[in-house]
Amino acid sequence: MEKLYRKNELVFSLLWIVSYVVLFSIADAISDSIGIIKIITLPITVVLALIIVAFIRKDHLWEYYGVCRFKGIKYSRYIYFIPFVVIASSNLWNGITIRYSAFETVLFIASMLCVGFIEELIFRGFLFKAIAKKNIKAAVIVSSVTFGLGHIVNLLNGAEVLPTILQIIYATAIGYLFTVFFVKSKNLIPCIVVHGIVNALSMFATLGNTVNQIICSAILTAVSLGYAIYLNMNVHIASGNEAD
Repeated sequence: MEKLYRKNELVFSLLWIVSYVVLFSIADAISDSIGIIKIITLPITVVLALIIVAFIRKDHLWEYYGVCRFKGIKYSRYIYFIPFVVIASSNLWNGITIRYSAFETVLFIASMLCVGFIEELIFRGFLFKAIAKKNIKAAVIVSSVTFGLGHIVNLLNGAEVLPTILQIIYATAIGYLFTVFFVKSKNLIPCIVVHGIVNALSMFATLGNTVNQIICSAILTAVSLGYAIYLNMNVHIASGNEAD
């Protein structure tokens, strides 16, 4: 893995994305066939997350991929991450539904927290950094769009068409926001946390009717794009020299 990374960072990132999508889909399918949600998915995502951590740790890439402490930023300029709180709570807007047993709930939440970590590292970390070496604007676009389109795999896992289409739209917007945030702050941890929370709380989500789904998706998209535009216009790239 390390040899491939050093030889071609882009191929390395694409291989990670494909491997993750395939393994996650297979794990979910097997879990469903067993009849216990995420029973196979959780160990698979834990292993993938540990592999990523081991790789980053071995090559001392914590700061390179933004998995580190904030340095030299003023939280007020980021509006204290309030838009992130709004996004993180989105799956609770239409009420709460309990679908699974306590055991399955734990499996789901744990696996989704791992997914938040994995997806942020492979899309905002590996893929973005690989492309940004040559063209940062292209890196922002590709990282955002591929993240959004990656959710199309949910259709193969039995998801309904309309919610999936809406998810692709707002996921692309959120992906853009996360990428802009990473560029500005040089830190990926808030994105990992928000992503994990959104995924974990999805098991309690009540979709509501078609109108509610469209409205919620529109709000998510607007908040994400609005915050991204704000960051682009008002926040300088962190240099480590600003006082908090």
